[in-house]
Amino acid sequence: MVTKINEIEEFEQLLNEHNRFFFLKHSLTCPVSGNAYDEYVTFINNENIDGYYLAVQESRSLSNYIAEKFGIKHESPQAFLFIDGKPGWTASHWNITQKALKQL
Repeated sequence: MVTKINEIEEFEQLLNEHNRFFFLKHSLTCPVSGNAYDEYVTFINNENIDGYYLAVQESRSLSNYIAEKFGIKHESPQAFLFIDGKPGWTASHWNITQKALKQL
């Protein structure tokens, strides 16, 4: 199941409660991001795992917080696999595919 996260507090709760989780920064207006979102959601549903995302236009402060906290330049779309509270993997744009996610 894919769950939308809007607030910094929700994101921090994910970091504290999950050793490993997938997260996507998604732009509501970008066709490339739309494609990445579809790949991400299909992967999450096929693997029957929980995944999380934010809509950049609606959660700009959270998007900026993630970039600043982890020192990773903001891109959209941008996918992460968080492991033990930090990014263990990240990809952007056309590199966000079911195949790439499945290899993690």
